[in-house]
Amino acid sequence: RTDLSYAANFLNMMFSSSLDESEPNPVFVKALDKIFSLHADHEQNASTSTVRMVGSTQANPFSCLASGIAALSGPIHGGANEACLSMLEEIGDVANIDKYIAKAKDKEDSFRLMGFGHRVYRSYDPRAKIMRSICHEVLEQNEDVDPIFELALKLEEIALNDEYFIARNLYPNIDFYSGITLRAMGIPANMFTTIFALGRMPGWFSQWSEIYEKGSSKICRPRQIYTGNLQKNINL
Repeated sequence: RTDLSYAANFLNMMFSSSLDESEPNPVFVKALDKIFSLHADHEQNASTSTVRMVGSTQANPFSCLASGIAALSGPIHGGANEACLSMLEEIGDVANIDKYIAKAKDKEDSFRLMGFGHRVYRSYDPRAKIMRSICHEVLEQNEDVDPIFELALKLEEIALNDEYFIARNLYPNIDFYSGITLRAMGIPANMFTTIFALGRMPGWFSQWSEIYEKGSSKICRPRQIYTGNLQKNINL
């Protein structure tokens, strides 16, 4: 529909039918628009660097953007918000939180809290502050409270007040809130990375365009430093 914004039309195409002429929930439209913006390309993360590296080979833009999507598909990059929901489903109930918090603090335990802390933002993720507000707005639209949301909000409360998390800057990040928000909007988990990729796409294309317009013939070739044996005999 040409009379709708990009986010509104996206939701319209996902959930409307030929018999349904209602407008998408404006709170959901606002949330999706913010999600696209907050997940926009920023600095040389894994997927953006992949697009630039493939672009340096003078590959066509479709191949370059596809490479970015492939890089984004990993669970600790574009799949992080889906991983957060999987973690919440593993915890299962508010009554189990203390047990899993203890597991997260135990260095010998393999369990990790997904959606907390960030490799770049050593303090509170500035995007998470905006996403948190949107998340709570969306949750208020749901009459039936999903137990996962109750669990997530309790976990959020603990993480924001527990000295262990505060001392290590393990604050809830954007992936924690975006996963909950998308679920509350009715978007299936296997679409989360797609949403992420749509937000990144304009930035990825700009990265490719920058390389193309410069007409650079230099191919990306990261330096390697050999740290193995200085001498090794090989019998041929």
